Amino acid sequence: MTQRPFSRPGAIDLSSLKRPAGAPAPGSAPGAPGGAGAAGAAGGDGGVVAPYALTVDEQNFQTVLESSRTAPVLLVFFSRTRMPESGQLADDLAELSSEFEGRFLLGLVDIDATPQIAQAMQIPSIPLVVAVLDGRPMPLFQDVVPLEELRAALTQVMQQLVAQGVTSRHQPRSAAPIAEGDDEPALDPRFAAAEDAIASGDAAAAVAEYEKLVAANPADAEAAVGLARAKLLQRTADADLNAARAAAAAAPEDVDAQILVADLDLLGGHVDDAFARLIDVVRRTAGDERERARRHLVELFGVVGNGDPRVARGRQQLASALF
Repeated sequence: MTQRPFSRPGAIDLSSLKRPAGAPAPGSAPGAPGGAGAAGAAGGDGGVVAPYALTVDEQNFQTVLESSRTAPVLLVFFSRTRMPESGQLADDLAELSSEFEGRFLLGLVDIDATPQIAQAMQIPSIPLVVAVLDGRPMPLFQDVVPLEELRAALTQVMQQLVAQGVTSRHQPRSAAPIAEGDDEPALDPRFAAAEDAIASGDAAAAVAEYEKLVAANPADAEAAVGLARAKLLQRTADADLNAARAAAAAAPEDVDAQILVADLDLLGGHVDDAFARLIDVVRRTAGDERERARRHLVELFGVVGNGDPRVARGRQQLASALF
């Protein structure tokens, strides 16, 4: 399988897809849905084929791309007529999108039904799977592979994104709306034992429970965030803030001392201070110490949450410190 590191190159040029409102998609009859295959439907989240997979056409393409600002989107380009195997890849990815429970949204792009999208994306051949994050695409792989190998590859990609602090997930496209008054979702029963341990002050037990969940499903971003939070509580359980600050001030080169203060700051709600301290460590150190500070900072990004604007600022500052 051809895989490339996940990065964020330039945004997609959508100018070729613009047309007057109400105009039919190229190649479709007047009054017919916009050529997205049997499951296609015009507009918005039309064409839903699974809770986290939908058929993409010219009308909903922009909406699908905008979804990548919430969590990753995968686009699979295929043609059942030109290469039936590519259609099987699309089917397998749709199946896996349900297994990953919103870690990515899958967009199915039939290049025969939607040639303009293939042109806008400059698709060299099929099959092609493209990852999109924050509206920016990156080719992921372009081979037809067995389902198990595909599952392993996606697990690796999702783990890499979690390590970078990308922990958000999509809502199911076929989910029923939340009833009025249901402001708080019910606690996921998977996390009950861990949350009970935290409530009783047993951070070590919470860490153990979350570690079981992550071991069982490495792509479970919520469990990964829960584990990071439980570890934060465990690390700071017996720490004295004043003593920790004094130790960090006396030994600015001591990475462990700086990490402890950053943890305590985060726990106390001083998120920007925690991030700034570790970014400064990254800027001043090199080698293993720098990498340790960087990894710890990324873990704290995950604790705060990918959608928090402070995390976005922290990532930008970390990138500047690294280069």
